[in-house]
Amino acid sequence: MRRSLVILRLVIVTLIVTYLGSLSVIPAGSQVTAPVKADSVRMAVIGDMGTGETPQYEVSQRMMGAHTTFPFDFVIMLGDNIYGGSTPKDFNLKFSIPYKPLLDAGVKFYASLGNHDNTNESLYAPYNMNGATYYTFKKGNVRFFALNSNYMDPKQLAWLENELKSAGDGDWKVCYFHHPLYSSAKTHGSSVDLRHVLEPIFTKYHVDVVFSGHDHVYERIKPQNGIYYFTEGASGELRPGDLNQSSITAKGFDSDNTFMLVEFAGSQMNFQTISRSGQSVDSGVIERQVRKSANSSQPELPAIDGGLSFALARTFKIIDLEN
Repeated sequence: MRRSLVILRLVIVTLIVTYLGSLSVIPAGSQVTAPVKADSVRMAVIGDMGTGETPQYEVSQRMMGAHTTFPFDFVIMLGDNIYGGSTPKDFNLKFSIPYKPLLDAGVKFYASLGNHDNTNESLYAPYNMNGATYYTFKKGNVRFFALNSNYMDPKQLAWLENELKSAGDGDWKVCYFHHPLYSSAKTHGSSVDLRHVLEPIFTKYHVDVVFSGHDHVYERIKPQNGIYYFTEGASGELRPGDLNQSSITAKGFDSDNTFMLVEFAGSQMNFQTISRSGQSVDSGVIERQVRKSANSSQPELPAIDGGLSFALARTFKIIDLEN
């Protein structure tokens, strides 16, 4: 019986790998317009991808095709990395197999956790979280801060402020986490309560760019208090027609799955969003304005009302069992 199960699993994995290899790969240079500059920091961005279903596999193939002309070194993951369980089988079908070509090419993945993720995923070596649910790392002139928006307690907030302050003003500051502070999607929309907690810290220490997922659409927000916000929650899941473009929307797309390519070169950030079918749905250049951090004290965190659980002296926790 045990031998039969092993054989069955091998057959399933073989079929998936065969299917993955049969998917069309984006032709070299096709649709990819992001530049490749010397000594730049290049990455891809994916969110809400861990379904193990066809769209995730097709997006991963599109990413590998893009990698041939835009050789990004790493990928940041915006949460909901593994839907429906966290067994070894889940990690294989929803991460190791779809992203195997990128992993084999030496591309590293840096995860943050979403509401569908198990905290123990922080121990999964390929996620490069090293057992922490929030952490920081640096690539070139860019400092990244991966946050746990499921559980924003005073300890994490104090850590974040200290790390942002220590980072100074010379490098790009990029934060990423699951729940978007600004979103025009109908299903979830803006995490206003979380925004009240994080935005004062972001503005005080001059965070440049924020990436989030959760809403299964792509949206670029008009700059808010000098910060550029992106939602990329459609790298596996998708809610067609869910984006209700509003006055804060700079660009939105909700008719196909997507991922992002990003390059930091000096004071410029080039970005491009590509759909599963290969369409370039958004692109642009952000010019970083060096701003000197004020020496003012940290603003007092406001009391929060609403559907999310918040206790100022204890924790800020998001409980959301929907996709």
